Amino acid sequence: MSGLIALLDDVAGLAKVAAASVDDVATQAVKAGAKAAGAVIDDAAVAPKYVHGFAASRELPIIWRIAKGSMFNKLVFLLPAGLALNAFAPWMISPLLLLGGAYLCFEGAEKVAHVMGLVSHHSEDHAEEVVDDPAHLEEEKASGAIKTDFILSAEIMTIALAAIPASTFWMEAATLAAVAILITVVVYGAVALIVKADDVGLFMAERGRFALTRSVGAGVVRAMPTFLWLLTVIGTAAMLWVGGSIIIHSLHELGWHLPYEWIKAQASMLAYAIGGPTDVLKWVFTAAMDGIFGVALGLLLIPIATKLITPVWRAIFRRKA
Repeated sequence: MSGLIALLDDVAGLAKVAAASVDDVATQAVKAGAKAAGAVIDDAAVAPKYVHGFAASRELPIIWRIAKGSMFNKLVFLLPAGLALNAFAPWMISPLLLLGGAYLCFEGAEKVAHVMGLVSHHSEDHAEEVVDDPAHLEEEKASGAIKTDFILSAEIMTIALAAIPASTFWMEAATLAAVAILITVVVYGAVALIVKADDVGLFMAERGRFALTRSVGAGVVRAMPTFLWLLTVIGTAAMLWVGGSIIIHSLHELGWHLPYEWIKAQASMLAYAIGGPTDVLKWVFTAAMDGIFGVALGLLLIPIATKLITPVWRAIFRRKA
């Protein structure tokens, strides 16, 4: 009997350790995912355009297909690559973060410049094609979305990897996998809700039994264009903030401390000058200056990307095709 009690006690102890490990993984995954907020919001803001123009019955199947491709990208390609990088070449993480941050700054600044009429957005370079075969168009759109998602997923996974505290290989693997699953579910779950919101609103407005139901439905339909615009604005601001922050922190890690220290000092000075909740104000001013830095860097990168990198990229891939 004493042996059975000892065995049960050992099992209980193992269960507590396992539960603690799961809790640690979940906590680290949430924190790491939060660090990738800019890319995550951009992912959610970009994805709805891929179902534009399709029949309502095809919207959710297309989103599901893109979500599966996104999950495959993260778990099969990016997760092993990230773990190998962390194990054998951790010195490459900061340079890769610099590239990812520069991409976020470029994307955000390009959207700002497009709104200001300074440049045409790259998505306008290709007019919508008239395709007689809807299945072919769906295949083309889904494939393009999965390729775009791969870039955003690579940024998200790299940012998350850098945010994970040093631990055992399996803890890092579990945390990164949890980040991949959590972000994919959140992003494409949100995209599905956004895409179908106007259909639900229209159904409520036309077939609602009560006047209140019909009014709410009509309100949802009217609000969706504004909501999508607001999501784009928030996504752009988040990209610029996170991109600038990544660049500044990565330069700090690589030994160039001036931008990081200057922004930190200015944020502290402004927070103390205004008074009030100092820590909150420091964060607000730091985020604002990171975002301004992101805009400035992104505007500098626009001509480099559009006049040099994009033509070379297209020439290489057209030659391969």
